[in-house]
Amino acid sequence: MTVALDGYGAEQGFDVLAEGAKLAAADGIAVRVFGPEQALGLNRVEGVEVVPTTEWIGNDEDPVAAVRAKKEASVVRAAREVAEGRAEAMVSPGSTGATMAAATFGLRRLKGVQRPALAVQVPVPGKPVLLLDVGANVEVRAQHLVQFAFLGAAFSAAVLDVDRPTVGLLTVGEESGKGRDEVVEAHRLLSAAEGIEFAGNVEGRDLPAAKVDVVVTDGFTGNVALKLLEGTARAVATAVGDAARSNPIASLGGLLLKPALGSLRRELHPDTTGGAILLGLRGVAVVGHGSSGAEGIANAVRLAARCAEVDAVGRTAALLLEGDAGRGALAAEDGA
Repeated sequence: MTVALDGYGAEQGFDVLAEGAKLAAADGIAVRVFGPEQALGLNRVEGVEVVPTTEWIGNDEDPVAAVRAKKEASVVRAAREVAEGRAEAMVSPGSTGATMAAATFGLRRLKGVQRPALAVQVPVPGKPVLLLDVGANVEVRAQHLVQFAFLGAAFSAAVLDVDRPTVGLLTVGEESGKGRDEVVEAHRLLSAAEGIEFAGNVEGRDLPAAKVDVVVTDGFTGNVALKLLEGTARAVATAVGDAARSNPIASLGGLLLKPALGSLRRELHPDTTGGAILLGLRGVAVVGHGSSGAEGIANAVRLAARCAEVDAVGRTAALLLEGDAGRGALAAEDGA
C-alpha cells in the first residue's frame, strides 16, 4: 500500500511532517514524499521514498490557476501518482483549495457525482459522526445536499463499518420547513428517496450528542461547525486542566482522573482523525490539518491507506449505484 504525501504546507515545519511519515511507515505503509531537498535524509528510513521537488502551492495562491500552471508542484505530482497507478492514495497538509483542485482534476469524479465533498469525523466522544461538507462547496443547491447524504452514508458504511448509517440535515430546527430554501427542498427529496436512512433535520447541539451517523450541510456551515467543535474541545480540555491544578485537593483528584482525561483528550484532538477525505472521486485523497503534529500527519496517511485498503472508492460507487444516489428524486427535481 503506497501513499503519496505532499511534503509542503505543514504549519509546524518539514521536520514534523517527516516524523509523521516515519510513524506511518513503521505501520507497514509505503510513503512517497514529494518535498524539498532536505527530505532526502528520509530515504534512509525503511518504507519512505523521497521525490525531491522545489515547486509547491501556497495558501495565498488561486488554487485552480496554480494547479493548472504548476504541473510539477508537490500536490499536483502526488495526485498524478495516484492517477497513474504508482500510489493508491494521496495526502496533503497544505492548501485545502489546491489539494481539492489537484485531486479533482487528476483523479476525476465518480460517474454521476455532481460535486465532490469534504468529509471528516468530528472530534466528539463515542461513536463516529461523519460531517460533510466541511469546505469544498460554500454554496450548494438542494440536489448537492442530497448527493452529499448518499456519499456520506456510503462512506460511513464502507470505511467506518456503520450498519445502515442514519443521515441528518444540519439546520436551525427539527421541523421539515426550517432552514434556507435549499435545505427545505433537500429535506423533501431525501424524505422520498430510497436507499438511505434519512433521520430528518438536526441542530448544532445534536453534533456532539452523535444523534445521527452522518450530518450533511454546505461547506461554509460545515467548516464553521467543525472549527467551533475543535476550539470548544481544546477550551474545555484546558479549563479542566486548570481546574484540576487550582488547589491541593483538586490536584489530588486530577491525579486520579489523569488516565481517563488523557484518553478523552486524545479522542477529542483533531490529530486523532488525521484529516478530511474528498468524497466522490475515482481515487483516495485526504486533506490533512495544516496545524497537524507528527501523529496527525501519520493518521492522515493511515486514513488514506485504510480507505484504499478497503476499496472505499469502489464500495462507495457500488453503494451509490445501489441506492441510485437519489437520482430518481433529482431527476424529478430537474424536470420540475
